[in-house]
Parts: sequence; structure tokens; C-alpha cells
Amino acid sequence: RPVRVLGVDFGERRIGLAVSGPSAEVVVPVGVVHRRSDAQAVEAVAAAAREREAALVVVGLPVRPEGGGDSPFAARSRSFAKKLAAATGLPVELHDEAFTSVAAEGALREAGLSRGRRSAAVDAEAAAELLRDWLSSRPDGTRG
Repeated sequence: RPVRVLGVDFGERRIGLAVSGPSAEVVVPVGVVHRRSDAQAVEAVAAAAREREAALVVVGLPVRPEGGGDSPFAARSRSFAKKLAAATGLPVELHDEAFTSVAAEGALREAGLSRGRRSAAVDAEAAAELLRDWLSSRPDGTRG
């Protein structure tokens, strides 16, 4: 069954958000949460999930590019994902976020955004890249 999915690009200062349409054909960057603490960020992301009627959340998991495995920041992403699952009651999946920021930066540059506008939009676009990759990896295109 098609569901709306919230993509989360977790960062220590900023957390990018993107959402899929119910048919999973469209993914839209929807904003950034400025993180002051995990509690504040979890509540803001949970509110975004409720507002956008998400049925599932996908959080980026940074892995080491050289052969995989967890990066030093992976434990922070895993912890945030657990807190988010507890706060929302929604299923939360982790997905490799390798190169999403690089891809997002390139897409925004190609779209003609100035450096300043790219900087402001890259986290949400990275969440969109993450969510597109997660959706394309699913056999039914909508969920795991």
C-alpha cells in the first residue's frame, strides 16, 4: 500500500527533511530543523512527520566509504533514530547516506542556485537524495 515517507538527513547542527508523495513518485525537500539538542530536534522532526502524515521515517546512516561499516558519527544517527521511533510510534529505518550531500550540492549547483542559497538548501536536498535512494532500493518502491 502506498505510504508517505519522511526522509531525515541527521546532522549535529542541521537536520534536513524531505517527504515522498503517497505514490512515491515525487520526493520534495521540505526544510531544515536547526538542532539545539536531541530532545528539541526529535520533537521538531516528529511534528514534521505528523504534519506531513508520514507513515514511515528513513534516517540517513553515515557509513565509511572505504569498504562500508559504521562511521564514527553512525552511533549518533542510530541513537537519534531510536529516539525518533519512540517519540513518533512510527517505524524508522536507517539507510546509507553515502554521498547524499555531494549529490545534493551538485543538483543545486546545476539548478543555478547561488552559493549562499545552496548552503541554505543542501541539507533538505540531501534528505531528498537519501529518500529517493531508499525508495529506489525497495521492491515495491514504497516501503521495506
